[in-house]
Amino acid sequence: MGYGEKRGDYHRARYKIQDGKPYGTVKDDDGNTIRFRTKREAEQAADAAEVAVRAGTYVDRSAIPTFAEYVNQWWAGQELAPSTMQNYPSHIQGHLLPTFGDMLITSITRADVEAWQKNQRADYAQSSVTTYRSVLHLILQDAVEDVPAMGANPAAQRRGRGRRAGRSKGRGPEKVVTDPLGALLVAERAAILSGRDDEFVETVTTTYTGIRWGEAVGLDRAYVRPSSIQIEEQLYELDDGTMVRCPPKDDSYRTIDTPRFLSALLTDHLRRTSPSACPCHGMRTVFRAAGLRQELRVPRARIAERAGVSAATVSRVQNRPEMTSQATRDRVRSAMAELGVVEDVGTDQLVPHWSRDDHRHRIFAPAASGWYPTKGAGHAAHPVCVVAGEQWPGAVVRGRWSGTQATACWVPVAAGLTNHGLRHCHATWLEDLGAPKVLIDERMGHMDGSVSARYKHVTQGMRDRTMAGLTDMWEQSLTARATLTPRSPVAVLDRLLQEHTSRHLLSQNSPQRVISQTLRRMGTTADLHISNWVA
Repeated sequence: MGYGEKRGDYHRARYKIQDGKPYGTVKDDDGNTIRFRTKREAEQAADAAEVAVRAGTYVDRSAIPTFAEYVNQWWAGQELAPSTMQNYPSHIQGHLLPTFGDMLITSITRADVEAWQKNQRADYAQSSVTTYRSVLHLILQDAVEDVPAMGANPAAQRRGRGRRAGRSKGRGPEKVVTDPLGALLVAERAAILSGRDDEFVETVTTTYTGIRWGEAVGLDRAYVRPSSIQIEEQLYELDDGTMVRCPPKDDSYRTIDTPRFLSALLTDHLRRTSPSACPCHGMRTVFRAAGLRQELRVPRARIAERAGVSAATVSRVQNRPEMTSQATRDRVRSAMAELGVVEDVGTDQLVPHWSRDDHRHRIFAPAASGWYPTKGAGHAAHPVCVVAGEQWPGAVVRGRWSGTQATACWVPVAAGLTNHGLRHCHATWLEDLGAPKVLIDERMGHMDGSVSARYKHVTQGMRDRTMAGLTDMWEQSLTARATLTPRSPVAVLDRLLQEHTSRHLLSQNSPQRVISQTLRRMGTTADLHISNWVA
């Protein structure tokens, strides 16, 4: 039997836990001893606790962990994707522990979660707050099973509650897409910016297959077949620039049919480049980066801090070493070595993989918009300056005095278009061709879990019609591009334009009629790019 024990001006409830064990004390959810006003109240509480012990439903409140203690135990048992293991610590430490860390995990209420979310929305984007709450929900859902007194998950979203605001305030702008001619012009510019044909082939491959960025940089030559490519893995880039080899997103393993023109492009590319095994993963990736400045992956401020010099000094050591002393150069290069930084490898050398950020800033964004995007405080957005020579769309001029040497600048092809936007282009074109949803889902790597999808299957006729439609789009884009100028400074495109023109000269239709029909079908992009640069 439990009993009430006098303790000064209050009584505490004592109950028997187990034979041979000391008596326990009734405590509240925070682990504090409950002070009863009368001995009778203490005895009733002690008896109730003892009954719970015998029934096996008693919970020792003193053993309930705080949120921080539970998270430490929880994290130690996690084995998640590399990207998740990278992102969760910052979400937890920066956004969850400051509010919930010292609270007993069973004392967190729905009101606490809602108040926290409201405060987070005042400082962070809606998409970010949604991610933080998802992590909180995951942790507390596991705690429901691990902590006996947890009860319901206080972070679970209630359906049908809250204001009806129509379109979400956090909804972003519609993804920018372009037509086949626009995609071709972006691919041509990408090759001009990199000084290689490789970026042209990579951009065309991404556009006409709809593969993701990680799937493109992780495409092994073994998975390029005569009329298809297989998506078996991807390379995921962590924040420190490390490339992690992992399965494709959502395990979207698939085989993607490729039109004949794309198969020929890839075959020629592999013959020309002969990819060798990369030193990091042993993969013979189809697309490799060129002249990548590895030091840009580590901010100069970090190098400067490690070396005990200014960021300007680091820049001089990297770009004008003769302007610094040998001692300073040694200090900076020692700091770079400690941070794993490699100096400029040169434009004629290859490195295993493009960094997504470097590719966007140096290649894709300027190719699509005609402007180099802002990068840090010292790199404001500026136009791509070119010398308008005989070979349109001109030769890119770089350097501090590019503005005085240039005779023109590129106009936008599709301002705001991203590499992932090419995936949207592909899906949009398939819809425009009337491709069945089941085929689109197969190519995009999407899973349709509906009942009707189980009764729909991809046929060879569907594949043939889709390949024919994509080929027709490609031919139209070449015809429209040839109307601007019949030659290109990009070798692979120049050869394609000449072959395309020769085929049409031998056809029954006159070139003028073909061009006229093509421009009408292509719409505004061809009209816009009749003058592809402005003085």
